[in-house]
Amino acid sequence: MLAEYARRYRHNLLESVVPFWMRHSLDHEMGGYFTCLDRDGTVYDTRKYVWMQGRAVWMFSRLYNQLERRQEWLDAATLIVRFIRRFARDPQGRYYFSLTRDGKPVFYQRKPYAAFFAVLAFVEYYKTGAGGPEYLEDAAELFWKVREWIRNPALLDRPMYGPPMSQLADIMVEASMALELMTVDPDPRYAGVLRECLAAVRAHYDVQRGILLENVAPRELPEGRLFCPGSAVETAWFLLRVLQRLPDAPLEKLLLDVIEASLEYGWDNEYGGLYYFRDVDGKPPAQLEASMKLWWPHTEAIYALVLAWTRTRESRWLRWLARIDDYTFRHFVDEEYGEWFGYLDRQGNRTHSLKGGSYKGFFHVPRCLLFSIQAIEGAE
Repeated sequence: MLAEYARRYRHNLLESVVPFWMRHSLDHEMGGYFTCLDRDGTVYDTRKYVWMQGRAVWMFSRLYNQLERRQEWLDAATLIVRFIRRFARDPQGRYYFSLTRDGKPVFYQRKPYAAFFAVLAFVEYYKTGAGGPEYLEDAAELFWKVREWIRNPALLDRPMYGPPMSQLADIMVEASMALELMTVDPDPRYAGVLRECLAAVRAHYDVQRGILLENVAPRELPEGRLFCPGSAVETAWFLLRVLQRLPDAPLEKLLLDVIEASLEYGWDNEYGGLYYFRDVDGKPPAQLEASMKLWWPHTEAIYALVLAWTRTRESRWLRWLARIDDYTFRHFVDEEYGEWFGYLDRQGNRTHSLKGGSYKGFFHVPRCLLFSIQAIEGAE
């Protein structure tokens, strides 16, 4: 039933998205890859953003491992992962946020997310066979450090004041690392981490609306009222994949309902598309970009809907998929130069011509397309 979607996603992935990054982003002279690309692929900022580097290693390696063993994809992953291992770590083993083109430190963010993507990069690259056991060893060691950094940000020179606040992103980070590692590392503790994540997500569940709130915090604070449709949907589909290993029928139903409720509450009924943020009590969102439409919530929605349909065969997912897919391919896909635009205003007009930056790189779009293709073709 979804075969036509799979054909279009495969074409977009292999004829537009991957070629764009292969053609314009790889830095064969200095290593790594450029993420700050304008519409036609022109580099407008030569800094290397470490979490983007890790994402690209994972993506190129995953394409090589699971779609087609193209040497050019493995070579791209190798070019970038070697840059990470050589330059991305500080003397204490923490990871910088950005580097100069030739690998000198530029900025240290005091957050664990650059290291998180290094874990994913090392694991997936190890699976290609091109990386020796040191890649898996580094990933496993770094996994436990990231866990510590999430619980004690002072280890990253970021002291926290007041009571700790659970963040949806951290649940997904820990689950993502554990799920990847347990495919190649028999350490039984990873399953325990996944169970912790499955339990922790329930505290984010807003019973009234059926959605996942971004933070567990007092409702008098904007953080306690924050809803990000893209984040809620991504967390839901990711934990559904976890449940394939650790089945829990009631939680699976809850997560499926979260996907539908998040789309209903996050959809702009006047102009179409998913809001970036919403305040669940109707107060002004703290984020000035809240009404914008960004590429990545729509990629997460597409794959979540494909996954939900393959799990349930319920027609509600097909109706939503048609709506999200139509909006996404009309507004974000660039038929002239390839790849996708990233940023629209509420009305759906492009606000930026860029194809990549410090937050948009070779990750969300190809991951959505690859995962959707695999889910559709695996269900047929």
